[in-house]
Amino acid sequence: MDSLTQIVLGAAVGEAVLGKKIGNKAMFYGAIAGTIPDLDVLFSNFTDTVTALEMHRGFTHSLLFSIVVSPIFAFIVSKFEKYKSLKDWTLFFFLTFFTHPILDAQTTWGTQLFWPFDIRLAFKNIFVVDPLYTLPFLFFLLLAMMQKRMSKKRSFYNTLGLIVSSTYLIITLILKGVSYQKFTKELEEQNIVYTEIETKPSPLNTILWTANVETKDAFLIGNSSFFDEHPIYFSRYPKNHHLLGNLVNHPKTKRMIAISKGWFTINKNKNQLYFNDLRFGTLSIKPNAQNFVFKYKIEVDKNGTPYFIEEEKEKRDAKKLLSELWQRIKGN
Repeated sequence: MDSLTQIVLGAAVGEAVLGKKIGNKAMFYGAIAGTIPDLDVLFSNFTDTVTALEMHRGFTHSLLFSIVVSPIFAFIVSKFEKYKSLKDWTLFFFLTFFTHPILDAQTTWGTQLFWPFDIRLAFKNIFVVDPLYTLPFLFFLLLAMMQKRMSKKRSFYNTLGLIVSSTYLIITLILKGVSYQKFTKELEEQNIVYTEIETKPSPLNTILWTANVETKDAFLIGNSSFFDEHPIYFSRYPKNHHLLGNLVNHPKTKRMIAISKGWFTINKNKNQLYFNDLRFGTLSIKPNAQNFVFKYKIEVDKNGTPYFIEEEKEKRDAKKLLSELWQRIKGN
């Protein structure tokens, strides 16, 4: 999830654990702890794209990290804070660290919660930024912050924020199930033969859902709003995996394919190869859009080693997407 959401979650969890004992400092430390797992993005400055992608939401988002690092932070903080309980501080940091990847596991990218085992949990029931999750949560957290430390209202508002946000996550899982049934029924009615299907919410909402569908030679992407009145249109993207040639056997290419979970296409433009990660779709919900969210230029050195370089995104595409989303959410 985005940094603001993780700050709110960390602050709320921190308040629940130590709010009555240390007051607003619990929210302060919780907010900081809630963002620490995302420091793994700093490693991207010191390594290649493929390795950085493998490391993202890896060790720092694991149960092992929460267990090992929590007592270290507890020891450090207890040295300069008046409240000295190592047991309470350890529990505090464990929960603020661990709830971070639990929330991230709801998104499309997911988390390697059981690192070092190569198991990435990705339930794909909420977008990485969702105002309906974050804003009510933030509202109740601010209400709690304005109450006195031992006030019953403080605990009530904070607990209510945790309940409301968690309930919303449960609702999104139900909505995901409903959208899945809608997509599979539509595929059957259109006589589309497929081998796999994955559904996820479109940006900033859980009303408009997207399906990635794998067929023999191509991937299909369709969008469906709960307000739709007409059949779903599925855009077709040829796999073109053959364009990789011998590069498909290179270890770095295999790693990139593993990162994408096999949801990728290859296209060629003026002798330049591109690797498109379809898990995150395109920066447009218009049919057959080609501006993929994650698109990588494939450069090959003289030794035949491929390098994947992420294409920069245009700000104008993001602004245009917001307008398209608003129109598409209202139905087709």
